[in-house]
Amino acid sequence: MGLSFQPLDALPVIRAHGARIPAIGLGTWRSTHEEGVQAVRAALEAGYRHIDTAARYENEQAVGQALAASGLPRDEVFVTTKVWHTELRAADFRRAAEASVARLGLDHVDLLLVHWPNPEVPLEETIGALCEAQRSGLTRHIGVSNFPVALLDRAVALASVPLAANQCEYHPYLDQTLVLDACRRHGMALIAHTPLGSGKLLADPVIAEIAREHGRKPAQIILRWLMQQPGVAAIPKSSNPVRIGENLAVSDFELDASSMARIGALARADGRVSQPAWHPRWDAAANSSAADKT
Repeated sequence: MGLSFQPLDALPVIRAHGARIPAIGLGTWRSTHEEGVQAVRAALEAGYRHIDTAARYENEQAVGQALAASGLPRDEVFVTTKVWHTELRAADFRRAAEASVARLGLDHVDLLLVHWPNPEVPLEETIGALCEAQRSGLTRHIGVSNFPVALLDRAVALASVPLAANQCEYHPYLDQTLVLDACRRHGMALIAHTPLGSGKLLADPVIAEIAREHGRKPAQIILRWLMQQPGVAAIPKSSNPVRIGENLAVSDFELDASSMARIGALARADGRVSQPAWHPRWDAAANSSAADKT
């Protein structure tokens, strides 16, 4: 099955290889302990049906507590978790995935991702373990995270089960045209982490002007820009109930082509936020004029 974008009630959904991924989800990085529980509960009460976590975030148990307390049927919430880059050997991968599912208090997740690639572990072994996790019932769907185009192409070629998503940093300051094109070519969703650029975009004058024109918050403009691109979902992080609600309220307005283009033109060479020591070699900016901006 390829890629499509359809509304599910009021929440748009990305369909990718059988996965139905709500286009707006809650990111939970750094939301730990009771703060994590309360953030997820606030999100579910506001209407979110997509929650993103990871073993590395050390909050899977908190997320699980909030899911259990919500009383929502299991099949109504799309839950993503990830296996850390030090756990990508086959035996380690299986143990890590089982531990994540157990900490969440679930019998499976909806999407299991390789959190970061690791050049010290053969990709064949990692992707084989990822596919085995799906076949064994630990997850309904599988994918990768922070994979540039060449690695993504290799992962797709190695996978015996279709990869549903590549979760990558994506926002108006970061040109991800090449990765987005690759995801579409493979029928995959691109799930945008750090979609607000860790807050850097919220004071941008172009974003602020468009927000005033629409009577919206800057974050809503950015999230709408992402959501209007076919095959793109976003997982903004917040622990503030008001902002959590605002971030979800982006389905009742549209940006015109001019606004979309103005926001897309904000891409800059120094726009990337996530640059850990273990990051892979990123793709060059597709638009050379954007790469020349400072």
